[in-house]
Amino acid sequence: MSPAKRTLRLGLPKGSLQKTTQQLFTQAGYQLRMPERSYYPDIDDLEIECILIRAQEMARYVDQGVLDCGITGIDWTLECRARVKELADLRAPWPNYGPVRWVLAVKEGSKIRTPKDLEGKRIATEVINLTRRYLRRHKVKAHVEFSWGATEVKPPVLADAIIDVTETGSSLRANNLKVIDVVQESTPRLIANRESVADPWKQVKMDRLKLMLMGAIHAVDRVGLMMNVPKNKLGRVLDLLPALGKPTISTLSDDRWVAINTVIEERIATDLYPKLSESGARGLVEYPLNKIIE
Repeated sequence: MSPAKRTLRLGLPKGSLQKTTQQLFTQAGYQLRMPERSYYPDIDDLEIECILIRAQEMARYVDQGVLDCGITGIDWTLECRARVKELADLRAPWPNYGPVRWVLAVKEGSKIRTPKDLEGKRIATEVINLTRRYLRRHKVKAHVEFSWGATEVKPPVLADAIIDVTETGSSLRANNLKVIDVVQESTPRLIANRESVADPWKQVKMDRLKLMLMGAIHAVDRVGLMMNVPKNKLGRVLDLLPALGKPTISTLSDDRWVAINTVIEERIATDLYPKLSESGARGLVEYPLNKIIE
């Protein structure tokens, strides 16, 4: 009799993180398909079952054991007061995967200039628990009201202040709001249920998933670089290379030359390549990277 098939139940964020999460899994080597009207994405791993869940609810379901693991912002894990195990910080230079901030903001010209000035005031926000914790930290009592959206338009008529999420601050500026303080910074995290982490099979499965996702993130802003260098100019070329670890140096059929293979940050390429050429490197070839497993 064959053993029962085991699966890892993985929560994927629906909404603003959804498209970038699919991009991350593709870069990591998974074929992840999200049918338009289904909450159960298809993945080319028969041992993983995917479910689309709003990021705001993800940590709660992971805490309860409905999901073994999931991807959500650390802000929503704190807001849910979920007891989960964080496996990885998934911040990446992609839309909605960079750091965001929950900020205390007021209308320009407001008399509220510090957290202490919130005493007795009305605050509108989507993160009730984060806000109350912030007020306790500053020993301030204020009225906290849940906002269903469009929070930035509420001051000064519907609220004296808001605590809202921002990545660039453009929406706040467009509504003539100024930031008083940063309440919480957040990035996407891979989180896991504590009992699932204690299960050896699930632990291995989550470790492998984390390895592939982090490999894709480490590669996102880097490229591979190959070149040929005369041996008598090798030192000059190596001094220019900010390599990930040490570059690989191989001999060529012409023993006066060597081949170098290395990894660099893509942003420095336009400055680095002319210097390498001037230092004697020839046949420079740049190639894309899908994953870097560290």
